[in-house]
Amino acid sequence: MRLAVDGMGGDNAPQSIIEGVYLGLEAYPNLHVQLYGDESKMAPYVKQHERLTVIHCTEVIEGDDEPVRAIRRKKDASMVRAAQSVKDGEADAVLSAGNTGALMSAGLFIVGRIKGVERPALAPTLPTMDKKGFVFLDVGANADSKPNHLYQFARMGAVYAERVRGIDNPRVGLLNIGTEEGKGSELVKETYNLLKEAPINFIGNVESRDLLNGVADVVVTDGFTGNMVLKTLEGTAINIFSALKDVLMSSTKTKIGAMLIKNDLRSMKSLMDYTEYGGAALFGLNEPVIKAHGSSNANAIFNAIRQAVLMMEHDVSNTMKEAVGKE
Repeated sequence: MRLAVDGMGGDNAPQSIIEGVYLGLEAYPNLHVQLYGDESKMAPYVKQHERLTVIHCTEVIEGDDEPVRAIRRKKDASMVRAAQSVKDGEADAVLSAGNTGALMSAGLFIVGRIKGVERPALAPTLPTMDKKGFVFLDVGANADSKPNHLYQFARMGAVYAERVRGIDNPRVGLLNIGTEEGKGSELVKETYNLLKEAPINFIGNVESRDLLNGVADVVVTDGFTGNMVLKTLEGTAINIFSALKDVLMSSTKTKIGAMLIKNDLRSMKSLMDYTEYGGAALFGLNEPVIKAHGSSNANAIFNAIRQAVLMMEHDVSNTMKEAVGKE
């Protein structure tokens, strides 16, 4: 398995990216990594490894670059070169923690979309209280969607949940303002009718308040709504832990209490950390494209690599082609 990695993408690049790569190489003996980036900046963290190839790039796509323009103009950027290696058949998948819009553009214009897939979808796996997690799509690849787009998202999400996450007959839910059939916008109502007839385990509408309770294995929505929900969940978790820290550090008594439950608090934080499930996969492309969180540490990069490995091992892209693609 050949994985192309953007060594310069993300807030903690290149150190955390490279440290995560070595964790991946250690865990997967049949994994070969092509690391793209500025050799001089990566050199302090790179150790020789027989399954690691470093490819020097002279440009980097920054977080504030306009995505499409950056992909077209910065031909020697690490992200562009990594994506191009997949297009050219030199790698089987690409991973980056860099500019999300640029990676989606690189996936769409360089790696290429599956014929018959109308829109790609960005799909992270989010944590649940039962520690099983759920696939959530779309979280921002498309601001506007049509019923058939959401139908395809559901089909691709079900394939991913079964092949990569190992869930038999995954439950697919449609995000709505109520569970009753007939509720919601025209988009949701029309999508509901399509999913009722789809060859998936469709369980109907699900509400956002139930997402973290494990109500479904795959939850489908449009990209605008999905992005709002994702950022609300992320912001809520950050503020809860911040408030909890303030309370626990407020007095000698609470500091002693914090010492006593330190390991339990770490376990709780780990439970709500979605980077433990890997990155966000871009569904609907010819080959796997994985977006790691911009602030990923080495462990988060390793989890994204694990995700890419599973997608390659189980030939997920070709299975999606069979499910929703056209000749």
